[in-house]
Order: sequence, then structure tokens, then C-alpha cells
Amino acid sequence: MTDAAAYRPLLFSIAYGMTGSVGDAEDLVQDAFVGLTRAHRAGTTINDLKAYLTTSVTRLGINHLGSARVRRETYVGEWLPEPVVVSADRPGPAEYVELADSLSMAFLVLLEALSPVERAVFMLREAFGWGYPDVAGAVGKSEANCRQIFARARKRIAAGRQPADIAPPPARRAEGDELARKFFEAADGGDLDALLGMLAPDVVFHGDGGGKAQAIGKSLTDPQRIARLLIAGFHRIRLLGVSARPAWINGRPGAVMYDAEERVASVIELDMAHGVVQAVHSVSNPDKLDHLGPVSDVARLPKK
Repeated sequence: MTDAAAYRPLLFSIAYGMTGSVGDAEDLVQDAFVGLTRAHRAGTTINDLKAYLTTSVTRLGINHLGSARVRRETYVGEWLPEPVVVSADRPGPAEYVELADSLSMAFLVLLEALSPVERAVFMLREAFGWGYPDVAGAVGKSEANCRQIFARARKRIAAGRQPADIAPPPARRAEGDELARKFFEAADGGDLDALLGMLAPDVVFHGDGGGKAQAIGKSLTDPQRIARLLIAGFHRIRLLGVSARPAWINGRPGAVMYDAEERVASVIELDMAHGVVQAVHSVSNPDKLDHLGPVSDVARLPKK
């Protein structure tokens, strides 16, 4: 199992890309390892361990999405993925770093428009750069069929807002850090003009409270409204003793909000392109933050 453990970061990345959930991804990876142990005990010959495990976790993800879609149909408000956080001053777990630049929140939201098999094919091709033979093996389809599935998925994705750069070059990380610093300083300092200067004309603000924490009911698209919302929000949380700490969220610059007791209150990810913020993703649903540590109650809504 030692050799198999080396593939855990890759398996987690695939599982997370399929589910958008850290907890579910970890469960799928564990299920894949359990299946491997059973195969060994049964005397099954495994010639390509990587192919065996990636195929297993991909198909587990496809099966999982059936029940996940039912849950999301009844989800309160806008759905966003569980954030994968890597601290700005220290690296996170290997499995988080593996996927860092390939699975932004915007990309994962776009994948929600696809069927489970379409999602697997498109993600493995677009985010991981797999060739069609490997994709075909993972999803159990012919190469020709996978090409058709990918073309169909790409057409459906194009109807949404496809990110310009799924994996920004490492050279742009410093640029992202600097813009994020200025962005949060402007929001915290109430500098409306500076904030507007960093927002793209077609910027979108997405918020996910899951009906359990304060969040906007639907996405906003007006830069003025978004800037004023951010300034008002930062003013409020400052009064509550909440502070922002820089972090990389799903391979994008952002911040984690901590209350005075060092509990996580929310996570904000910034999608940037051409030196401006194209989208803001804010997650305050406590169920999507508990993998990061103790969760604050400053934004939690009263139970009904």
C-alpha cells in the first residue's frame, strides 16, 4: 500500500473535482483504497496501479454524483464548492497542493451543468490534461465516444462563463498576492474608488450560506453594489472582531476570515484576469468550513 499512497494527492484531486466537497473526496479516496485491498486479497493481478486507482475513484465519483444532484436540487441559495485552502505563509496537505491551480471555484461551478460522465471526461481532459486513451479507461467508454462527450461538454460549458485561465502561470502568483492585498485593504478601509478600480466591469459576486449563515440570496453583477456590499461587510465583521488572513483558495488568491477566538467565519476567493477581479466567491456555510477547523457562529443564522 506504500506505493499506492503516493497517488493519494492525485486521487483526492480527481475526487474533489468530481464532487466539489473535501469530505466527500476524502471518503471516495478511502473507498478506492478499500477496493484495492479487497482486490489484493482476492488475488487480482494489477498491472498498472495508477490506472487502477484513478479509474476506481473516477467511477466512484460518477456514482456519487447521482445522490449529490438530488441534494443540490433542494439546496438553499447559491451552491459553491467547499473551499480548499492553502495558507499564504505555509503549504497545506499534499493533496491540496496537487489540485491548487487546476480546480478553481468558477471552474467547478461550471462543471455543475454537466452530467456525471460529461463532468469526468471534461475535467480529466481540461484540468488534468489527460489523453483520450487514459480518459476512456477511467470512465469506461471508447476513445471516440469520449471525444464526442468532451465536445458536447465544452459546448455546454461555453454557454456559461468559461474562465480564461484554468491554471494561471506561477509567475502570476506574486501579482495575485499583491492585488488581493490591495483589494482587502480597500474593502476593510472603506475605499470605494480603489475597490471599484480593481473590479472588472462584468464582475460577479457569488455567496453560499446554505441557508445556515448570512449570505446574499443570488449573485450580484453590478460593480457599485458589489463594492458597497464588500465595504459594509468588512465594516460589520471588524466590529465583531473578525479579521482577514491571506490564503490561496482553490489555486486563487483570497482570504480566510477568523473571529476573535480563532474560529473560521468565512472564506473568500478572488478570480482574477488582466489585473482585475472577475469574480468573488464567498463561502459562509458552516458545513463547508468545518474541515478547516472550529467554525465561528458570527454569521450563523438562528435555527428554525
